[in-house]
Amino acid sequence: MGLKTEALTGGFADPVFHAQSVFKMLMDGMARPGTIQTVRPDVAPPVPFGIAAGAIALTLCDHDTPVWLSQGLAKSAVPEWLGFHTGAPLTGEKAEARFAFTEAGIPLCPFGLFAAGTQEYPDRSTTLVIELAELEGGRRLALMGPGIQSVAEIAPVGLPETFLRLWTENRALFPRGIDIVLTSATRFLCLPRTTKITATEI
Repeated sequence: MGLKTEALTGGFADPVFHAQSVFKMLMDGMARPGTIQTVRPDVAPPVPFGIAAGAIALTLCDHDTPVWLSQGLAKSAVPEWLGFHTGAPLTGEKAEARFAFTEAGIPLCPFGLFAAGTQEYPDRSTTLVIELAELEGGRRLALMGPGIQSVAEIAPVGLPETFLRLWTENRALFPRGIDIVLTSATRFLCLPRTTKITATEI
């Protein structure tokens, strides 16, 4: 499939209905951190964009939301696909991005390079979407905070060792800071900045 054809296809079949569906899942995921959601709409973003990441991009991005892409995504057909389906402008500056996407298997940059919002407008921050190999079967992490009754556990595969340190630094900025969505294939889970994440003993 040529680059141009790949960019023009693979969006939501019913854009309004499907975007509403994914948005509702995202809101539920942010309200209940660590809960795995499965994207139902059938989308086919260009590789290496995952299905859930693509559906989230189609739902949240528009001409008012600058998007930053990691190198692998930026060199693929993803920029043209995003441009055609959402109109979102791309930025090379992490601090300007409302949404940022990374493909699986790459090192994470310091979260402080992204927009953290301000004390007055903490919502003017970046939401970072990180593609992983799997959302289950990896190192177990304990989640505590708003939306979690006592402790929730996640076990994503492929999060770098630096993640916990980066997340602790991010939480220290509250109410500023970034929010994160972990994706794998058709599934995702949300980690709002209010969530405390610690390693659990095996």
